Amino acid sequence: MSLLKKLAGDTAIYGVSSILSRVLNFLVMTSYLTGAFKRDEFGVVTEMYAYVSILIIFFTYRMETAFFRFGSRDGNLDKAFSTATTALLSTTIILTSTLVLVAPFLGPIMDSSNYQNYIIWFAFVVAFDALTALPFARLRLTNRPIRFAVLKTLNILVNIISLIFFLEILPLLIDGGWDAGNALYDQTDRIKYIFIANFIASVITLLLLLPDYFKIKFTFDKVLLKKMLTYAAPLFIVSIAAALNQNLNIPLIKNWATSDEELAKVLVGEYGACLKIAMLMSLAIQAFNYAAEPFFFNQSEQKNAQKTYADVGQAFALAGSFIFLGILLYLDIFKHLIRDPNYWVALRIVPILLLANFFLGLYYNFSIWYKLRDRTTVGAYISVTGSVITVGLNFLLIPKIGYMGAAYTAMVCYAFMAAASYLTGQRYYPVPYPIGKMFTYITLAVGIYFASDFLKDNFGLSVSASLLVNTILLLVYSLMIGFIERDQLRKLRRRKS
Repeated sequence: MSLLKKLAGDTAIYGVSSILSRVLNFLVMTSYLTGAFKRDEFGVVTEMYAYVSILIIFFTYRMETAFFRFGSRDGNLDKAFSTATTALLSTTIILTSTLVLVAPFLGPIMDSSNYQNYIIWFAFVVAFDALTALPFARLRLTNRPIRFAVLKTLNILVNIISLIFFLEILPLLIDGGWDAGNALYDQTDRIKYIFIANFIASVITLLLLLPDYFKIKFTFDKVLLKKMLTYAAPLFIVSIAAALNQNLNIPLIKNWATSDEELAKVLVGEYGACLKIAMLMSLAIQAFNYAAEPFFFNQSEQKNAQKTYADVGQAFALAGSFIFLGILLYLDIFKHLIRDPNYWVALRIVPILLLANFFLGLYYNFSIWYKLRDRTTVGAYISVTGSVITVGLNFLLIPKIGYMGAAYTAMVCYAFMAAASYLTGQRYYPVPYPIGKMFTYITLAVGIYFASDFLKDNFGLSVSASLLVNTILLLVYSLMIGFIERDQLRKLRRRKS
């Protein structure tokens, strides 16, 4: 129990930066930007960030996880860090230069001449983010979650402040007579300031992490690097496949939903805005992963490790079920974080994507076995199969039902990956997950949501009445969970007494 408390504490600390980033994404990247930009413009932003999520995998190629694996061994921390950092710095220079060189050719192919500038800005954003990956991983491995959270939060705040300066303060200064500001502000392309603000935040974060680089004596071990690359290679495939599963739907919606290019951008904008609400589930997943990955590696040699992993999986399923239900029962409140009601037409994707993210969280729990047993090729097969499902189902569904097809595809893909990882794990590294209870949690939550939807649709409830009924339903769900876990609750009471 003490180990679970430590993991929960670290998850809470990591979650501060994760939750704050999501909250600020709502208040700025979603709420503010959906009011400041048209749906087609927001579609461009959504599309570019989808590409960035894929690019960062190429830049880091899972060296942070390889660092966890080899740096967690006694006396190997500094050597693993310096070896991985040297490799990462070299490849970052090469990849950034390549992107800058191909931007003039790639930009017009993607859409218009403006995309060329967007690619260049993001080449440097991804480069600086890649160079912070290992220092952040070192903070996690050495159990320094507070410094991690402070730096992550500062990155977000700098991004927000820079964005507000360019889009709000600078135009006011120019209107007030500051002619020099015209050199900084381009009214014809306001989208780029979103990316410039991100760039500024990434640079400042790297500068603040430089002392962590200078604290160690750099050495380069070719043999160790080969081992790290061999270990990371299948995980790189896993990550690329995962990034495609999470982000490929954006360009596929743009290209397959309609032949009307402007309407396609609008659809991407609607999907991207409402996707942010569904991604509230992912803040729990992200906070959990930040704490759990080094925790799992550090506990791998303990006698009761598998029982600990099972308890963690059950705790995640319970928390995820409450998050799923809590968001949907109060969706009439959350939707107002999207300022323009024209986006709300896509709110119907939220329940599906929340369930998809729940399965994704289960997959992250179930997949730890192949990292611990160095069977990462199995993870690669599962993820690649998931990508095939993503492309295949999107190809079939998006032309027929638009972005609803992308949402259903995500749910099917992550459900498959969770099931495949669990079943293979039980064969090679059996963890006694209480699968029956875990799926009871989410099944009951889905049932409560359908009950809420039925009552709202068939009894013509007002928003306030619906929220009251939903609060009662949430209480009912809590009582049901309490009944299921009554034995555990009794044990907790005895320990406290």
